[in-house]
Formats: sequence, C-alpha cells, structure tokens
Amino acid sequence: MTDEFTDYTGAQPPRRKTIHGRFVDLEPLDPSAHADALFAAVSAPEGIEERFRYLPQTPQTDRAEFDSWIAEAADSSDPLFFAVVDRSTGDAVGRQALMRIDTANGVIEVGHVLWGPALSRTRAATEALFLCADFAFSAGYRRFEWKCDDANAPSKRAAERFGFTFEGLFRQHLIVKGRNRDTAWFSIIDSEWPALRTAYLTWLDDANFDSDGQQRQGLRELIAEARQG
Repeated sequence: MTDEFTDYTGAQPPRRKTIHGRFVDLEPLDPSAHADALFAAVSAPEGIEERFRYLPQTPQTDRAEFDSWIAEAADSSDPLFFAVVDRSTGDAVGRQALMRIDTANGVIEVGHVLWGPALSRTRAATEALFLCADFAFSAGYRRFEWKCDDANAPSKRAAERFGFTFEGLFRQHLIVKGRNRDTAWFSIIDSEWPALRTAYLTWLDDANFDSDGQQRQGLRELIAEARQG
C-alpha cells in the first residue's frame, strides 16, 4: 500500500442497476416490483423484534407505514437501497443499502441490512454481502465499511465473519430511538479484497457443501487462510 495517490481519480458512483449473483440479485428498490414480497419478509413474526432492534425503524408491521417508507427509500440516492431478490422465486427476501458514498476518496458503506427469515443465515445472505463488496472494489473504491451499534453482538460477529477488520469505537456517536449508540467501526480495504474475494468464492462454491447442504469449511476459516497467504 502506498501513501501517494496523485493519480487516483476517484470511484464510480453506484447506479440504479441490478447486481447479479448466483443465488440472489440486488435490484434497485422499486415499490411496484418489491413492496408485497419485501413487506411479507420484513414483517414475518419470527424474530421481528430482533431484526429491527438496532435499525432506525420500528418493526414494520403496518402496511401503510411500510409503503410510505419504501417510497421514500426507493427515491433516495444515498443511501441507495437494493432489494435482495431470491433468483429461484423472484421474491424480495431482504434489503440493504450502499451509503455514505464518497467517490472522491473511494469510501463506501454497506448498511440498512435487513434480511428476512428465508434469507438470514443462508448461503444467499453471504452472497448478498459479497455482491456489495465486489461491486465496491470493482468500481474503484478503496475502503468498504460496516458500522453497527456496539451493543449489537450479532452484527459485530457477522462483520468479523465477513472479513471486516475492527477499527475502533465511536463513543456517544448517535441517538437512535431515544437511546445512546456507541458505534463500532469495521472495514475492508482494497489491498485485502483479492484474497478475501477468493475465500468468498471458495466458500460459496457447491464443492464446499455436502449433500445435506452443510459447509465443509467455514468462511472464517477460509478468510484466515487467505490472510496468511
């Protein structure tokens, strides 16, 4: 890595176009295409309080309120929201966003992640995160960020599993839903991505799963091996 960036011309801004994967596509959020299935996914009773605990929204169980939210979210360019669409069914099963987009310095964050019960803790969910990261670095970003409430232990574990490096804690960073939020910061940088990308692709490959769908090697293990060279 060099400190000299005299020739760096910045990164390309994310556009409203689909990012294709094998198990899921990330489609720019569109109320007419995604509202029904996405509402069903985010309002599913199973684990709903936990899904929304650390998000800015309260649990989205009222359809009128959800329709108001999705119309506003779909119109936003930063955060730029995507529906996570299951390629086998065509249904939106979650949503996530690219945000705090800094093209001049090549920094972008993934956030507003909400995966419904059908997506959470699946190979498709890992691919959904991978697609955002791969887009970011292929578009010239130098830094891909993940931030979460420091009290959100599952999110911090996910960040580490996905290969993000913990960088520190911003104390009293925000007030969310009437309570203090200390924010944990994580990142992946461009020099790390080629090895991490290989680890992701190895983990996602069919050869890494047995006939019962159980992984042979964990993503954490593969990422650790990749970092060791």
